[in-house]
Amino acid sequence: MSSGKTITGTVTATARLDKALADATDLSRARVQALIAAGHVELDGAAATSPSAKAAPGALFTIYVPPAADAEAMPQNIPLNIAFEDEHLVVVNKPAGMVVHPAAGNPNGTLVNALLHHCRGQLSGIGGVARPGIVHRIDKDTSGLLVVAKSDAAHEGLAAQFADHSIHRRYLALCGGHPIPAAGTIDERIGRSDANRKKMAVLEKNSSRGKHAITHYKVLKRLDDSALIECRLETGRTHQVRVHCASIGHALLGDPLYGKTPKSLKSLLSERKFARQALHAAELGFVHPISGETVSFTAATPADMQELIDELGRFNR
Repeated sequence: MSSGKTITGTVTATARLDKALADATDLSRARVQALIAAGHVELDGAAATSPSAKAAPGALFTIYVPPAADAEAMPQNIPLNIAFEDEHLVVVNKPAGMVVHPAAGNPNGTLVNALLHHCRGQLSGIGGVARPGIVHRIDKDTSGLLVVAKSDAAHEGLAAQFADHSIHRRYLALCGGHPIPAAGTIDERIGRSDANRKKMAVLEKNSSRGKHAITHYKVLKRLDDSALIECRLETGRTHQVRVHCASIGHALLGDPLYGKTPKSLKSLLSERKFARQALHAAELGFVHPISGETVSFTAATPADMQELIDELGRFNR
């Protein structure tokens, strides 16, 4: 059982306490307010009691964040598209619309629920009762490949490869406009957005917040006011492809959080009821953590995205 974590720091500007602490951490203002109410926040050594109290520059804060109380996921008989499976791990081609693991608002119907049924509960326990076997994630509305560990040894071996960025990940995406240059590298730090705590954003390179992120992109095909691109990831940060593409002015089509669909394409996406980011995890490669063999898997572009590619390509033949 996790014992929670303690966050310490210094207030940098005069503001309401909840805003000052949210700005100085990756916590939302609502989360800070709840922690203050629970007595988990101190300011200059004294318990903080009001989120609206003024915080002065230089004030020292301590925040105790208790461990999340995960609910145990239950097996559910949900069909899965299995790309590979042995006694150590399973590679799944996740459909768009499926959440990876249970969380607030998605207590069931997730990939974990399906895997617990498929694997008869034989999944790595390192991720906890709500995330058994989960080594990495892809967004709910992103389709494609991810690997799940059945044993703790496989989990540890895969986690080490993700940590040292040796996992091969290739995504296909549809972005607005035509990126120039047609191939390049986006090397920008990613962290929680100051303007919207539900979003991630590119941060200053010398920022102490967020994490280093690198995406290599290449235009595969110019389409009508859009392009089919491939993105190869060196790192795997939250919303990395979506944030990086938006940062260079070419947000993914259909992205409800970061996207700004070209006016000329809005009616097409509406007609096709395409209301997700056009992003697909097409290739996944790694060293098998038990056998030591280098393995690689591919997943065909899903029908909704392929039909959109075909339709957009009609104007550029």
